[in-house]
Amino acid sequence: MPAKKAKTSQEPAPFDVSKYMVSNSTEEHEITVGDDKFTVTVKDLSWSKKNQLVAKAMAFGGDSSGLSFDADFYVKECLKAMIVKAPWGETNDVFLISINDDLGKALE
Repeated sequence: MPAKKAKTSQEPAPFDVSKYMVSNSTEEHEITVGDDKFTVTVKDLSWSKKNQLVAKAMAFGGDSSGLSFDADFYVKECLKAMIVKAPWGETNDVFLISINDDLGKALE
């Protein structure tokens, strides 16, 4: 009677969906602009939220304009959704349209 061969490979681990879920946790990031350093608290955006913002930033033209993407709108909406706490208070449209390139690039 032939002997059974021993299994040499392990069974794959069961699928763990929790590894792929966006958590409600936040992270602090230190931002440097020139000589200034400050901390902002941010949260992750879900895949669905990012897709919603992309869809809102896209425009389909009926005539010869075709498809356009409003990158300014997209970045502002992402920052408003992601920044939970910052030294300037609420991250809103009024704040974002009033900042200069240095701070804007640092936040991107």
